[in-house]
Amino acid sequence: MPTRRNFLAAAAAAALTPRLTWADAGGPGYLAAARMPGGDYRLFGLDGAARPVFSLPIPGRGHAATAHPERPEAVAFARRPGTFALVLDCTTGGVKARLESPPERHFMGHGTFSRDGGLLYTPENAYEIGEGRIGVWDASAGYARVGEFPSGGVGPHDVARLPGGDRLVVANGGIDTHPDTGREKLNIPTMRPNLTLIGLDAGILEQVELAPEMHKSSIRHLALRGDGLVAFACQWEGDLAAVPPLLGLWRPGAAPVLLLTDREDIEGYIGSVAFSGDGSRVAVTAPRASRLLVFDADTHAHVETLPIPDVGGVAPGAGTGGIVVTGGEGHCGAPGALHRMDLAWDNHLVRTGGPAPGQG
Repeated sequence: MPTRRNFLAAAAAAALTPRLTWADAGGPGYLAAARMPGGDYRLFGLDGAARPVFSLPIPGRGHAATAHPERPEAVAFARRPGTFALVLDCTTGGVKARLESPPERHFMGHGTFSRDGGLLYTPENAYEIGEGRIGVWDASAGYARVGEFPSGGVGPHDVARLPGGDRLVVANGGIDTHPDTGREKLNIPTMRPNLTLIGLDAGILEQVELAPEMHKSSIRHLALRGDGLVAFACQWEGDLAAVPPLLGLWRPGAAPVLLLTDREDIEGYIGSVAFSGDGSRVAVTAPRASRLLVFDADTHAHVETLPIPDVGGVAPGAGTGGIVVTGGEGHCGAPGALHRMDLAWDNHLVRTGGPAPGQG
């Protein structure tokens, strides 16, 4: 039986134990998955110029990752419809936990932490009934599964936490899938994508859908600005001769505003979306068309279109309107200062709890 003296001694020792931060992992500003020349896969930590700080092996193709807000831990998700996610210690390279989706669930490639980092939220497909779920994992208890709740739609692809609290925005893409049929899309004629705002103590607070004629516009990816403005990016599952706008901005409580209308620039598909480091611009990648498109986030005016081979990942960067990108042919960095690595970056580039853009 432990004595009070032993308990106090242990508590004092724990208090004196230094808490690791992202600085202990080299201070990466970004995370990105990549396929190596030999065909294996790794998760990279990158500095503000998108140069490697570390790389860790992962067992299969990654999609996106999410970074713990305080500890140097990253959760790397398998590509949809994957059933695994790895919690990686970014200081040692070790695997802290392996998450397996519960029976009749699969991951969607994304996730996010609660404000204090105590819980991890994962979009999932309950594929036998064709409904979306948000899985809940206790990060303070070895990432044990502790529950789930409805996502508010079908095919929740991405989830993001609104600044300053624990309200979640979910991109319910509307597409149903099943592990037995791989990435086959099972319900295109009846898709109903939406954006759902969820209060963790109150359930669904708000939902918005696009116009009925845009029901084949699958809402896939999200970016949040510090004032709560949500950018959302879509992929079109209909006739490429009739592609609607695929980039939108939404502030909860108001109607969404659609920005992107030039279908020749995107070929019906947006890979990723991000606000610039100062929030003044919003950028999207069009990997099929090898283009990066940038808009003014407040006036909605088109700023520029840049050719970048197979550009997929985009994240906030340094300076006014700054962004950083990655591409499937190994290009990475700020658009005006790209370098190339001998690998193929996957779809997304994710900010960590490390230094601000440009300080890494």
